[in-house]
Amino acid sequence: MIFRMSVVNPLKKLAKCVILDLDGTLVNTDGIVSEVLRVFLVKYGKQWDGREAKKIVGKTPLESAVAIVEDYELPCSATELISDITPMFSNHWCNIKALPGADRLIKHLSSHEVPMALASNSPRESIETKISFHHGWKESFPVIIGGDEVSAGKPSPEMFLEAAKRLNVEPSGCLAIEDSLPGVTAGKAAGMEVVVVPSLPKQSNIFTEADEVINSLLDFRPEKWGLPPFQDWIEDTLPLAPWCIGGPVIKGFGRGSKVLGIPTVRFHIFSANLSTDGYSALLSEHPAGVYFGWAGLSARGMVFKMVMSLGWNPYFNNTEKTIEPWLLHDFDEDFYGEDLRLVIVGYIRPEANFSTLDNLIAKIHEDRRIAERALDLPLYSKFKDDPYLRSS
Repeated sequence: MIFRMSVVNPLKKLAKCVILDLDGTLVNTDGIVSEVLRVFLVKYGKQWDGREAKKIVGKTPLESAVAIVEDYELPCSATELISDITPMFSNHWCNIKALPGADRLIKHLSSHEVPMALASNSPRESIETKISFHHGWKESFPVIIGGDEVSAGKPSPEMFLEAAKRLNVEPSGCLAIEDSLPGVTAGKAAGMEVVVVPSLPKQSNIFTEADEVINSLLDFRPEKWGLPPFQDWIEDTLPLAPWCIGGPVIKGFGRGSKVLGIPTVRFHIFSANLSTDGYSALLSEHPAGVYFGWAGLSARGMVFKMVMSLGWNPYFNNTEKTIEPWLLHDFDEDFYGEDLRLVIVGYIRPEANFSTLDNLIAKIHEDRRIAERALDLPLYSKFKDDPYLRSS
């Protein structure tokens, strides 16, 4: 088996430790926040529509509560709102999922004895509860600082400076990994290098202070910061714990064959007016990017290699997040309406924009070559026989 790492940029700066945010960086709290607020606001005759997401991401609980009370004109104080919804959140923390790449990163840094700290605007008790559901996380962080343990939360640099002090490392030797503007501001004010993984879509342009913006933790390259590199990339692909999705095929945007010369398909379940909460949650769990795996047309009993785009396709500026798989086979006819099953087994690259259509097309065909080659490896080829691909 050939291990090959993609070429990365030269060393940016030597990091002696890593300080991580929690919500939106390591764990996917967005879905839980939306669910709790959706249920809570019903009693006031209001409907949560997510418009406050940009206002509350990275903020302290009190700041978030103030924004919600004001925007929804609720007949309660911010403090009363926190008191009412805190028990609701507590019931959900056992279901909170690690974001893609989070567990991998923590285990990697821990195994190489890289000092780590957690610095979050959430209360310390809430932090402890959340990480308790993820094996090995608590032991990996000798330093944990909550927003209730400092006089001012992010964007104040106080908790980052305190974390560096407890780790016995100068702030200039710390690398902070964040997902929000308050977190980036705090890290830079503390004199640290900051990598940001935006938790909200299409927000990369606002992080002008950050030293690096990445699409997800799957794209973090420790060697850029003088840290031990990952050794799990194989033939320009990253193996993933397989995940499945399926549904009837519908006509897409009409650009796959006509514009790109590539016959991608779309799922009925991902069309804007027919998607379900369950699949919306799945889409939010996986970062935009290019993936690959196996596709099954269950009615035909046939399985094909597949490479797919998940995201907004920046070149075309989609308004919805979609999955567009490309079955690597020459079909003589369309198969709209047929049930298509996907087993996704690996990751190739983050979603990207391109200056020209020719550059986009060239990259798509490069993705195809990578996927075709990788799927012949035993690591990936064994999933061709997954029963899900032939189920109906």
